[in-house]
Amino acid sequence: MHFIKQLLLCVSLLTTLVLSPFVKADSAPAILSMKERAAFIDKITELRVNTLMPSLMKQHNIDMWLLISREYNEDPILKTILPATWLSARRTTILLFALNKKGNVDAYAIAPYKIGNVFNKGWDKQKQPNQWEALNTLIEQYQPRNIALNTSVDWAHADGLVLGDYKTLMANLPTAYHTKIISAEPLAVSWLEQRIPEEIEMYKHIVAIAHSIIAQGLSGKTITVGETTSDDLVWWFRERVKELKLQTWFHPSVAIQRADTKLFDHEENFTNGYDDNVIKAGDLLHVDFGITYLRLNTDTQQHAYVLKENETSAPSYLVEALKSANILQDIFTHQFAVGKTGNEVLAAARKAAIAQGLKPTIYTHPLGYHGHAAGTTLGMWDSQQGVPGDGDYPLHLNTAYSIELNNAVFIKQWNKEIRIMLEEDAIFDKSGVWYLNGRQTQLLLVK
Repeated sequence: MHFIKQLLLCVSLLTTLVLSPFVKADSAPAILSMKERAAFIDKITELRVNTLMPSLMKQHNIDMWLLISREYNEDPILKTILPATWLSARRTTILLFALNKKGNVDAYAIAPYKIGNVFNKGWDKQKQPNQWEALNTLIEQYQPRNIALNTSVDWAHADGLVLGDYKTLMANLPTAYHTKIISAEPLAVSWLEQRIPEEIEMYKHIVAIAHSIIAQGLSGKTITVGETTSDDLVWWFRERVKELKLQTWFHPSVAIQRADTKLFDHEENFTNGYDDNVIKAGDLLHVDFGITYLRLNTDTQQHAYVLKENETSAPSYLVEALKSANILQDIFTHQFAVGKTGNEVLAAARKAAIAQGLKPTIYTHPLGYHGHAAGTTLGMWDSQQGVPGDGDYPLHLNTAYSIELNNAVFIKQWNKEIRIMLEEDAIFDKSGVWYLNGRQTQLLLVK
């Protein structure tokens, strides 16, 4: 009961941070202190291990899950389970999850130090100097039918067991268990992609913070038309993230499309696309930006129009171009269904969009503990006919995605094709796909 009360207190605290669906550009997002963040992360981790882990291990028929890491060469999944105050593994850190006879999960740390409140201490170095023998004692205690290790071909996130640790494990593991070793891939991917309700509530606010930073960056408060460059704006985003005591998981990009003879290549978006990148009146700006907060990541792309003198709104042809990309979003997310693979959703969405006269490119990815996370991949910009491996993985409920795509539109007034490139963070649950903090349906305006 005490645990639940503490968790609810954290949720309540977080709920007060962002009150409106879209924070205005002049609103400073409130951020939890480092101590508050650590408390929240640890409570969420404990809740996930106690409630989510048992169901996942049963679902994938895994008796024991073993994670092994040495300091500064951590398994990506281990970093999602360690206490918030542990910034890395220490020496050799071994985490063990075992299904018990009651159907619950017992968690142990076979490590030289106590690891938070989630893990029972599985090694007393004074009584048993050999760490691997301590591990074997626990294995013999549970006598699992299988032992799952983090090895995977399709997901780097689930392939965290390095060769040296594997060799050491097998050299010390009793021979009888060598044939019981299996890949933890299905469990590992499920652990990474599944979001519990308390995380989803948290996620709404994290995305709202990201939206507020974008709104501030793509505004006259940050941009001086005719002086500020797209590079200046990129570095403003980096500095703003640091000012807020947050992190970004990739370097932002800012691209310009305008009424000139230069054709826009969305691949060049990552290098700004213009030698002369001074922001001018009449420009269509695009930003790609993401933050990491409370161990979760955002990934957002939005557009802004730089008003010309005497303009109060964006030209109708750009407004309509944005609407066409919103239509593509709807066509795409309507195809989501449990059990459908990413490649199936991609093919159906592209067929429907093209039938409506759109020119789509879809490259949506899972989102969560990693920006490009484990789970179902739904297209890549250079793989519009399907993605082998993780594109063949089926959709599951209570998972998060960065709904990332673009629609190409020919603008007569500019005599060229432009791309409306959108990316908004969403949850897929029994109600369908819904955006964590809404989506862009109107161009931001730079005055």
